[in-house]
Amino acid sequence: MELKSKKVLVTGACGFIGSHLVEELIDQGCNVTAFVFYNAFNSWGWLDSLDERYKKSMKIFAGDVRDPNGVRTAMKDQDFVFHLAALIGIPFSYHSPDSYVDTNVKGTLNVLQAARDLKTKRVLVTSTSEVYGTAQYVPITEQHPRQPQSPYSATKIAADALAESFIRSFDLPVTIVRPFNTFGPRQSLRAVIPIIIGQILSGQKTIHMGSLHPTRDFVYVKDTVKGFVRICSSDKTIGEDINIATNSEISIGDLARSIAVQLKKSVEIVQDDERIRPKESEVERLCGDNEKLRKLTGWVPEISFEVGLKKTIEWFLANEGSIRSKAGIYNI
Repeated sequence: MELKSKKVLVTGACGFIGSHLVEELIDQGCNVTAFVFYNAFNSWGWLDSLDERYKKSMKIFAGDVRDPNGVRTAMKDQDFVFHLAALIGIPFSYHSPDSYVDTNVKGTLNVLQAARDLKTKRVLVTSTSEVYGTAQYVPITEQHPRQPQSPYSATKIAADALAESFIRSFDLPVTIVRPFNTFGPRQSLRAVIPIIIGQILSGQKTIHMGSLHPTRDFVYVKDTVKGFVRICSSDKTIGEDINIATNSEISIGDLARSIAVQLKKSVEIVQDDERIRPKESEVERLCGDNEKLRKLTGWVPEISFEVGLKKTIEWFLANEGSIRSKAGIYNI
């Protein structure tokens, strides 16, 4: 399916993955509308930092995915919708689970209902590897049992189930896209790689972390967004749920040590009780199987973890001033 010249809406466009996806879609020749979270500061999030050629090539729709009227207005006349808007922080989901239900579940329902009524040609709903919980086997395929080990993952499981129900009930052309741990430039300081980089760059000799033994499958953000584009370009992916993963894993402790080596800093890495998830909530192991994505679209990761980490560190070094002030603060 040709994306060039198509009208495309991206919810959550102001965020980390969303802003990179907007760039990629514009590069593909799409007519992009970026759905950003309405706020009194007129901030477009990370879109504010994009090159002027991208800003001039997109339309902005400020709204809130929790509001069905605004969602419907934004989706009118759009060919494709990439639904990325969500609350994603796991610690905050312990604190305020209602907000996750409103945004992740109701927000997804609003997109699906509007797509059904407006006869949208394609909808990509963004899931997360957290729906799988601790791996019962690796690599994790799309058939792996769902395990809601946090309120966040529970709401994403619910959103996935809604999407599946609309596929079966209304033959809606939906694909559930399930990225594993995406990383790269512009990622929030609440994510593990920026947490490590930020603390080291702020001059801390002791790096405070949560559990060090869990493993994660890290995908560089440019590969993640190319996965989204490949999925949307293929008719074979309609009605499917699809992992974006690398089939590899690294422990959080080894990750922290690797970053310290790249930054040529000698630091002590310690577990901080405040940052450790409840025992039964911690996802101990994530390593995803990408065979389905490869077979359906030909996608393969183009940027190795080592190269992606280097690019990420370079970006944070170039933007060091903007992260120093909060790097040592633990914000849930």
